Amino acid sequence: MDDTTGPAPAGPFSPDDRAAVYRAIRLRRDVRSQFLPDPIAPELLMRLLQAAHDAPSVGLSQPWNFILLRDPAVRQRIHDAFERANTEAADKFPDRKALYSSLKLQGILQAPVNLCITCDRSRGGEHVLGRTHDRATDLYSTVCAVQNLWLAARAEGVGVGWVSIFRDDDLRSILRLPDHVVPVAYLCIGHVSELYEEPELQAKGWANRLPLQELVLEDSWDGPQASLSRNAAKTSA
Repeated sequence: MDDTTGPAPAGPFSPDDRAAVYRAIRLRRDVRSQFLPDPIAPELLMRLLQAAHDAPSVGLSQPWNFILLRDPAVRQRIHDAFERANTEAADKFPDRKALYSSLKLQGILQAPVNLCITCDRSRGGEHVLGRTHDRATDLYSTVCAVQNLWLAARAEGVGVGWVSIFRDDDLRSILRLPDHVVPVAYLCIGHVSELYEEPELQAKGWANRLPLQELVLEDSWDGPQASLSRNAAKTSA
């Protein structure tokens, strides 16, 4: 008996569902300092991990793993590794060092859940459908999983912060990662009571979001800016 699942009818979501998707995208924030101590219920954590696992992946290779960091001693080592790297990073911005140092860029010890999402670059074998000419597509796939989790978390009222300021060797050593596994995202996850209305780095004067109109080109990198209707690009919540 052939039980292969075939295509199903396609169509847009209802207006309310569609608006909810765009709202989650627009209101997603990188959370650093708004975490509450309330634990994440196991069933909620499972929903977030399932959302990540539902991401698309090159050749259906599903190269991700999810490492939950529960041991306080391990988290402290992660925090110490961040502090070392962050001190180095501050020196990269001599003209903005005071502002940089005022930013809280992690919630490793505050967030109820720490999660490292990795990419197993050996999964699927040497030749993976769709990765034959771009080796990095497994990494891109893993980032899709991160974004899925992030958007699902926003819909659930859960905050997520991506901590990226680590020396690769430090993170690999602490997590005991084999050579073929790449740590893609270290996430701090927890309930929040409030979020910034705009990206925190914008609210604190570090950078501003670029206008979409300036980033869409016609046909080539040196082509003209595409003609876009500003009103058409907006989606109501």
